Amino acid sequence: MTIHIKQINKSFGQFQALHDINVDIKEGELTALLGQSGCGKTTLLRIIAGLETASSGQILFDQQDVTGLSAQQRDIGFVFQHYALFRHMTVSDNISFGLRMKPKSQRLSNQEIQAKVKNLLELIQLEHIEKRYPDQLSGGQRQRVALARAIATEPKVLLLDEPFGALDAKVRKDLRRWLREFHKEIHVTSIFVTHDQDEALEVADKIILMNEGKIEQIGTPEQVYKHPQSYFAAQFLGDMNLLDGYIHQGMLYVDGFQQKVTQTTSAHVVVYVRPHEMEVTKAPVKNSIKGKIIRVHTTGPTVQLEVHHIKNDSIEISISYAQFEREKFTVGDEVYMQPHLLNYFLQDELVEFMI
Repeated sequence: MTIHIKQINKSFGQFQALHDINVDIKEGELTALLGQSGCGKTTLLRIIAGLETASSGQILFDQQDVTGLSAQQRDIGFVFQHYALFRHMTVSDNISFGLRMKPKSQRLSNQEIQAKVKNLLELIQLEHIEKRYPDQLSGGQRQRVALARAIATEPKVLLLDEPFGALDAKVRKDLRRWLREFHKEIHVTSIFVTHDQDEALEVADKIILMNEGKIEQIGTPEQVYKHPQSYFAAQFLGDMNLLDGYIHQGMLYVDGFQQKVTQTTSAHVVVYVRPHEMEVTKAPVKNSIKGKIIRVHTTGPTVQLEVHHIKNDSIEISISYAQFEREKFTVGDEVYMQPHLLNYFLQDELVEFMI
């Protein structure tokens, strides 16, 4: 099932929550609606689901206009942040609920329902607790049951609203890996809402980055992370160093570092470099940014260096533990830095340069 979102606008009184949203989602794609709280991502999801009415625009499933159809008529599965399981029903009964609520003419036999529930329990790896009640489950188990219940009726589209928002960090990490594999099995066109950039980057096939009711950028996780197309995208997705630079006669200058660029107009620019895209060494090198290490922080296999730079306060650099051991970096060391991949912004234009 493909989804086509055309010119969707939504206003609540004088407040416009969505502005001219246009998106195409491919069949079987797992898409993340990513953004800060209040950016409009949940409103858009609810409009796709038929739980909210758009002020204008169209929603098409394949080529069928479903804009005026109810949620039930759209044949979607919906998973909420807080599970919404029936507390008085067992795991098996929760999963089979939608199947048993179908009109008699469409309803499977009891034997067929039991067989389907058994298959779903195996798919979510919870067949050993089918007789338990929601209050006897962990948060991760409840969310897997909610997913199984949502897909039991074989919906055309699966929608998930902050599906891991109520879980702790360790369970979230485990469950999003599981969701990635789970989606490969069911291959249903799916959209999930999240404000967690790591979650979107790890799980999604496509990311729709939203800000103040508008789409900032659409692309694969790699595209939006490595090639941000706006100030907001660059700052929102992952850690970023902001450096002062200027362009003069086709050269970009950032302290002692310089590089040819296509821009010829002289101007001050803001240069964006991610911590892991910065090469660092204690040995003096030409064409580099000089600084002094003021903090060293080890985080498992990587080491974070905080480097004081007189024009840019401090620069964060991420290196491997192997390089850290080899170079013997310590607080107080003078170091020389060279960016491998940088983006710079000139007025409303983003220019990318890879060394």
